[in-house]
Amino acid sequence: MVGLVFFIRASVKDRTEQIELSTSESEDAILPKLQNYFDERAYRVIEVDALTNEVTFQGFVQPSLFMAIFLTSLSGLGFFCLVLVLFMLFPGVSNWLWLMLLLAPVAGIFYWQKAGRLEKVLLSVKSSTTGNQTRNIITVTGHRDELIQFQQNLSFQ
Repeated sequence: MVGLVFFIRASVKDRTEQIELSTSESEDAILPKLQNYFDERAYRVIEVDALTNEVTFQGFVQPSLFMAIFLTSLSGLGFFCLVLVLFMLFPGVSNWLWLMLLLAPVAGIFYWQKAGRLEKVLLSVKSSTTGNQTRNIITVTGHRDELIQFQQNLSFQ
């Protein structure tokens, strides 16, 4: 049960990471592509810092229905096992212990309320020149799942 509680709490933990991608495309070609990608993902620009070439996007991340059902099921299974152990330890205990199974949806409700939140993505583009070749380094800081989608949908190295 202790491990289950920590697993449920970890399902809503902030998982912010940073990745760096490199491309030979010009900055003028990259920026509209990135803007379009984040617009399609329902992010909006909340801050632009021209001095450091950084853009901050913000969007609402929807909680996963599958995850809510999965956590509720795991919680129900955990409470079922706990009730069986209590019946074995205390044979004279009332059958009211089965009502503990009604607490299982609390895990799904907890996840649903905490997982739906505003997420920020910080994007910066920096140029670096090696010899006669200019490469642009794109640094993206955001939620791990968003960064995975970003890498899959855009063709940067």
